[in-house]
Amino acid sequence: MEINEIIQTLKKTYSKPLEDHQYRKIVFWMDKDKEFVDVIDDIEIPDVNVHTLTYNNSFQTKYLLEEEDTLSHYLIYTTDDLTSEDNWLIDTYFYSQSFYADKVSIIMREIGIDASLRALVKKCKKFFNSSKRISKLKELGISQYTEETFEVAIMSVLCNVKSPTFEEVMKAVLMDTMDDENNKFIIELEKFFDVNTFWKYANMHYGFEQTHPSLKKLMTHLSVTALSQTVNEEYLVNVKNYVASNNKTNSLIFIDRWMYHAEDSRVYDQYVREIESDINIKDIVQQMKIDEFKKTDIFPYLDQAIIQYIFNGIKAQLEDYEEYKSLIRLRRAKHFYGENKAIYEALFNTVEMYEFKKQFPMGIQKQSMKDMHKAYLEDYFQMDTYYRKFYNAFDEAETSESMEELQRMVEYVYTNWYMSGLNNNWTSSIMEEIEDEWAIDGIMKQQNFYQQYVAPKVKNGDRVFVIISDALRYDIGVEVAEYLNAETRGSSQIESMLSALPSVTKLGMASLLPHRTLEFDSNQNVMVDGKASQGTTERKKILQDTVEESTALSFNELNAMSKNDRRQQFKGKKVNYIYHNAIDATGDHASTERNTFKAVEKAIEEIYKIVKIIRDELSGTNIYITADHGFIYQRNPLEESDKIEKVDFKINEMKRRYILSDDKETVDGLLRIPLKGIIANEQECYVPKSTIRFKMKGQGANFVHGGASLQEVVVPLITFKNARKGQARSRETQQVDIKLTNTSRKLTNSIFQLNFFQTEKVEGKMTPRTANILMVDEQEQKISNEEVVIADKVTDKPEERMFKLRFVLKTQDYDKSKTYYLIVKDMETGVVLERIPFTISLGISNEFDF
Repeated sequence: MEINEIIQTLKKTYSKPLEDHQYRKIVFWMDKDKEFVDVIDDIEIPDVNVHTLTYNNSFQTKYLLEEEDTLSHYLIYTTDDLTSEDNWLIDTYFYSQSFYADKVSIIMREIGIDASLRALVKKCKKFFNSSKRISKLKELGISQYTEETFEVAIMSVLCNVKSPTFEEVMKAVLMDTMDDENNKFIIELEKFFDVNTFWKYANMHYGFEQTHPSLKKLMTHLSVTALSQTVNEEYLVNVKNYVASNNKTNSLIFIDRWMYHAEDSRVYDQYVREIESDINIKDIVQQMKIDEFKKTDIFPYLDQAIIQYIFNGIKAQLEDYEEYKSLIRLRRAKHFYGENKAIYEALFNTVEMYEFKKQFPMGIQKQSMKDMHKAYLEDYFQMDTYYRKFYNAFDEAETSESMEELQRMVEYVYTNWYMSGLNNNWTSSIMEEIEDEWAIDGIMKQQNFYQQYVAPKVKNGDRVFVIISDALRYDIGVEVAEYLNAETRGSSQIESMLSALPSVTKLGMASLLPHRTLEFDSNQNVMVDGKASQGTTERKKILQDTVEESTALSFNELNAMSKNDRRQQFKGKKVNYIYHNAIDATGDHASTERNTFKAVEKAIEEIYKIVKIIRDELSGTNIYITADHGFIYQRNPLEESDKIEKVDFKINEMKRRYILSDDKETVDGLLRIPLKGIIANEQECYVPKSTIRFKMKGQGANFVHGGASLQEVVVPLITFKNARKGQARSRETQQVDIKLTNTSRKLTNSIFQLNFFQTEKVEGKMTPRTANILMVDEQEQKISNEEVVIADKVTDKPEERMFKLRFVLKTQDYDKSKTYYLIVKDMETGVVLERIPFTISLGISNEFDF
């Protein structure tokens, strides 16, 4: 430091205002290295007496300052250590100021580090050799340094941490690698600081105490200690050396934050897989009952154990279905659910199927066609949904013996029990009731759709939009209606129509058009009032012959248009037909039929998109969504017994699920259904009983339609009414609320339970909500673990919409007079829903209350 710079610094020191207890300033210039002995006599500072302290004038200096001159400012230069007890000036030294002119002192003044930490700073000379590191230290913005804040700040700079806490330092170190020799931050600490300081704070904050510490041991310690806070420690005897004796909750909070960090969790997942293998977590978990660890997600094996528990229960025919579903719902809020989602969802829908089967101990009983049709709309269709969702999950899951066995169980329940029982009895009812016309009393026929729904709207001057989705089965229609209710301001209602027979596209599409008569031509194409009806262009002409201001186009055409082009296309049009084909286009080909259920998910999204275009761009309010027919799809290859050989009579047309013929024959295994009321030039429609197919070459046999099964002939009809904001019937979609039910707002233990209530059930426009819940201090710093609540309960019973959550507080001092907050935050939007004030008053043994 140059002498002029020293003088300027000293002038600034003396120019500062005196404090309340001061009447002058005495500054001791400490120069142990005797760097400025030769120039001290040349230093002059206005209104300040410069005095050199020597070994022989201590008493004289004391007398000078305390008796002879008690009013003047003094600069006392010394090369001695003034802290020894036999020093005459020790009391004067302690109430005065100290000044250093070496590099360490300059740095301390520059950064704002108190002189009491001088010895600590001197140990970090290598660190301060870099102006870049010094700049980073300043950027941390620490206003007051203690020994801990200084050491943590140094480690923060070396580990590229922006928030100077040891928690962040430790995470940065562990995020790099568990290999100590190659960890870049450990290398930095060893080179420019003291790596033992890192281990000191690992012990201080996380109870990590090892004779030969290593990063892998530290990671093991953190994860096992976190586990000890969620399960009884008696199960952790074999790894007790890795359980902290103090500050245990800090490990759980550290692991919790890391595990649920969107980006950093992948490293955590990699580490704990290695550690769970090292500690043989499987042996530990096998000692426990499921209730002991069902809420724990420190290690990925815990999910494997829960999955195996549910699988074994189903396999052993233990009918604890509500428990299984409750377990899966619980795991949905846990970290490792994501990577096991497909398996969990496959299990969930398997459980749903078995629970459904349990409701019918005598099997699906034979009833009248009307009653069986009603039962299908109210209950039976759900099995088709469960089966579909099972396979969507199954196809996403990794192949394993357990999954293959689960598939066999599902196929047995769906194919052998449900489809066989349902459609055998349905076929029997058809044989008894259908004589000369395909009809069910009280159920609207598909052929009457236009006359009953579209024509009255047009007559009233309203615009009508009709979306026809090829092979939109009834169970899928239910899902579409629910989706529209949840995602739009409008409202949708679903009912059903009985499709024409055979349940095929050409006849179903024609039936939905305005017409007086339908008939087959010589090529078995369907003619509408004598006009061709194959393809969108021909159907558009038929619509325009009835209502001139009509149009028809495909979803692909609609989707490819600009917003302006769409408006022009539909401008002034009263009747608008939009044809959509995602399901049939996939299922009707052998090479792609395996993806039928994936196509369903795509179809639902695309139908919603069409509705959104009609609603937002075209101001449409009257929308009908329906289908030409349904379908049967079973994954397993059909047995030969499921197929019928070619029949011995005249055939006009033959497909997998029907034959058209002019002949009237009685054939074993076939239903003969007259087409009176459907086709003007009457023919006979022969369909295999139940779900049997005709044996044919070519196209796939697993996805079929054309027959008379409930899945094929029950066609959904969704009426969607759009409502603009502010209209009387307008109702915004709203998420359910989550409320804390505990009345006390005082925490007296570091481990505590809070109860939350889902205020409404999920239905219609009341949609699910997922929320993060945690405790923070006044500076918004997290002081607890986070819990996730998935509020998606559909039950009317309030007691079944309760959530019991367990929290742990970080081990630190809590001020009884300060306010802490429970934060309930919407996980999707990040909006804080609740900010509930709490006081915290912990006893001495705050870590031991469960």
